Amino acid sequence: MAQEKVRVTKAGYEELKKEQDNLIHNIRKEVIEDLQAARAQGDLSENADYDAARDRQARVEARIRELENIFNNIEIIDEKAGGSRVVKLGAKVTLQSRDGLKETYTIVSSVEADPLNGKLSNVTPLAVALMDRGVSDEELEVEVDPREYVRIVKID
Repeated sequence: MAQEKVRVTKAGYEELKKEQDNLIHNIRKEVIEDLQAARAQGDLSENADYDAARDRQARVEARIRELENIFNNIEIIDEKAGGSRVVKLGAKVTLQSRDGLKETYTIVSSVEADPLNGKLSNVTPLAVALMDRGVSDEELEVEVDPREYVRIVKID
């Protein structure tokens, strides 16, 4: 069974590569040092520092494997393909609510999502509703929650 491609933007790819590099070349070494220091304390059966270091090691190695799996199935998207007429993965979308508030999001894959920094996962309900839609006229509105509507005012 073939695994599904993980679609990411070029910037997202670079961030994932930096994370992988940091985990392999820096964090992994820190964990080994923590394990050695904990072993030096003696009895490992009731050594909380050793248990914590082993837990951290497991999390770091799991993330490294997860990143390797992502890179084995990665597809870097062309953010400029198709122009900026409709919302696609990689598009920067400015939305306006009925009360005039404007917010801008970049639609990215779930592996690079960071909503606090304006990177909205393409699997969120808002992004799903926006996909393949163009700059709206008065008729095109996307329901965000039962009380609020937004419309697309700009796509970059």
